[in-house]
Amino acid sequence: MLQYRAEFDAVVTFSNGGGLQAQGFRVDVPHADVTEAEIASLFVTACRLLLADRVELANIRVFAEPHLGTPGGPSQRLPRTRWVELSHVICAGLTTYPGLPTPVITPHLTREASRAVYAEGTEFAIDTITMVGNTGTYLDSPFHRYAGGTDLAGLPLERLADLPAVVVRTAGSDVRGVGVDALENLNVAGRAVLLHTGGDLHWATPAYVENAPFLTGAGAQWLVDHGAALVGIDAVNIDDVSPEAAGNRPAHTLLLGAGIPIVEHLTGLENLPPVGARFTAAPPRVAAFGTFPVRAYAAVPEIEPHDHLRSGGWLPTAGA
Repeated sequence: MLQYRAEFDAVVTFSNGGGLQAQGFRVDVPHADVTEAEIASLFVTACRLLLADRVELANIRVFAEPHLGTPGGPSQRLPRTRWVELSHVICAGLTTYPGLPTPVITPHLTREASRAVYAEGTEFAIDTITMVGNTGTYLDSPFHRYAGGTDLAGLPLERLADLPAVVVRTAGSDVRGVGVDALENLNVAGRAVLLHTGGDLHWATPAYVENAPFLTGAGAQWLVDHGAALVGIDAVNIDDVSPEAAGNRPAHTLLLGAGIPIVEHLTGLENLPPVGARFTAAPPRVAAFGTFPVRAYAAVPEIEPHDHLRSGGWLPTAGA
């Protein structure tokens, strides 16, 4: 059976700063149709690179040649991806934010009624949902805060999909306002900054809005100044909604004013590593609309447990 190797140039950017370049690097590959992402994963494993954030390949050439035993090569398992759900389930009657209407789900065409429309043995259900955009886990576009801001239809995908994630953990610390002190040692440029406050513990209960965690105005300004691509939180609001805040919304004002989308009501952030995950939260392209539910999730690359190269780090995926 033919065996194959790949030759390529690579540029690696690390999440903690710095980078690496390689020219004419070669790795064993499993087959002739290997993808660029697979080659990048093999390269990262072979070099034992931890905290690699982005891997860009060029001049890729795949050719028939006997394997030379590349570490992490086809003789071992390739890194696998663990998918982490970060969204709440939306159902009829769900209270996301007290005082806002709850979703109403009704049938438009029942399965029984559809039998008269389609061929024998064929049936469909078509349903209607009535809800405000601020339902479940949702994303705020700049249009939500500013009349002239970018709406859901105008948001670029690079602000919504496959973003390198940085998780900021304050859960269990009794900290309500996430400020600069929790952020200042992090590299957030071009990243989804996810605030793990533990606020989702009280989801869909009256306690969800009581003394809820939030991002301070100073923290929001720091994220704007340091180039965050998106900011998310697992609490009722990214701003302080207590009576003491008197309706001020500095985090919304600063982040959306800088074109940085906000995702509120996340859940499950305890299942992500501090760095190394890739975050996605993409709403439908609705024109002249500011906020809509998303299926937020993260991809966490892992090495198989029996792989002898496992060293406790989070193996990165290839960048775009």
